[in-house]
Amino acid sequence: MSNDTLSSRLDQIRARIGHECVRVGRPAEAVRLVAVSKFHPASAVEEALTAGQRIFGENRVQEAREKFPALREHWPDLKLHIIGSLQTNKALEACRLADVIESVDRPGLVDALSRAADRLGQLPDLFVQVNTGDEPQKSGVPRHEASQFITLCKTRFGDSLKGVMCIPPEEEDPAPHFAFLAQLAHEHELIECSMGMSADFETAIAHGATLVRVGTAIFGTRPKP
Repeated sequence: MSNDTLSSRLDQIRARIGHECVRVGRPAEAVRLVAVSKFHPASAVEEALTAGQRIFGENRVQEAREKFPALREHWPDLKLHIIGSLQTNKALEACRLADVIESVDRPGLVDALSRAADRLGQLPDLFVQVNTGDEPQKSGVPRHEASQFITLCKTRFGDSLKGVMCIPPEEEDPAPHFAFLAQLAHEHELIECSMGMSADFETAIAHGATLVRVGTAIFGTRPKP
């Protein structure tokens, strides 16, 4: 994909974000774009960086490790979000690599991240992932346990817990899921709400998203991993 094409796609997404913010009466800077680069090569990330994008999302720690340390040498202001399910044995490496981990979803991972923070003396910003559709195949804390789990994470991580994240069921209207997540963030005084992807990010913005995660609409169809 040429730089012009990727750059123009980024411009289109940014324009749509700005337009939706105006429509619902929110300042454009209230919503930030996470470009989801999973399965795409480092060269595609570099094209996006050249086009002005700075926040990226990766699902797998191993893939992030292969791409981002070298990119950081040239683009020190880039931000890496781990957005996929995180294994406890990858917690330490995730804390080394990432600026944000969006997929905190179970007590065992809370413990692993606490140990990693003790060892490294640092901790990324953390989001609780909520399984708003209670789908058995998806990661995320169950809906009915979310509030209690957020309270646990606030106790363990303090100000490092910044927000919440969700991926609504594909076949359902995402709006009620986004509304639930935004209300949860409000109740717990969390400032970040990561919701909305290529097909529904405008709906997410209307319901209070502060971060939208867009991959296909920027990078095109994902290559086979």
